[in-house]
Amino acid sequence: MTTKEMEVVKNLDVERYMGRWYEIASFPSRNQPKDGVNTRATYTLNQDGTVHVLNETWSGGKRGSIEGIAYKVDPKSDEAKLKVKFYVPPFLPIIPIVGDYWVLYIDDDYQYALIGQPSKKYLWILCRQPHLDEEIYNQLVEKAKEVGYDVSKLHKTPQADPPPDGQDAPNDTKGIWWIKSIFGK
Repeated sequence: MTTKEMEVVKNLDVERYMGRWYEIASFPSRNQPKDGVNTRATYTLNQDGTVHVLNETWSGGKRGSIEGIAYKVDPKSDEAKLKVKFYVPPFLPIIPIVGDYWVLYIDDDYQYALIGQPSKKYLWILCRQPHLDEEIYNQLVEKAKEVGYDVSKLHKTPQADPPPDGQDAPNDTKGIWWIKSIFGK
């Protein structure tokens, strides 16, 4: 099967994109705990046009989080190619980590999205709700496959219904999840 060239969304309405997104599935990453559940991202538009990013996941009953900034690679381009910068470790943010965040697909109502990057090492299926219709999920998986992703690596992220409230959960204040992730645990 030949793969299509990876294209990104054009003219992404950044304001509509803001808010909470639940991780429905992703490629496992050393930056997240293997036993992470209820993973989600919340995006907030900053006055300077950058985006505040709050990524949260629950591991061992505790909430782990990391905050960062997203910005367009080329502010003059109409393509949804962004960079995301986090500082690690989250408990003592001193080392910048920058990654690509390309919006490969988003539905017209901004309810679900396919996020990837040029190396194809990372892939996310996101949804405004903690659960996504299986038919839509399969369509997004197929879109990823068409541009060359090895979709056999996709791992569905368990999501509670209703989702946990971040304020009610004990926080992982020591960054244990992040330290474990370095060692692939």
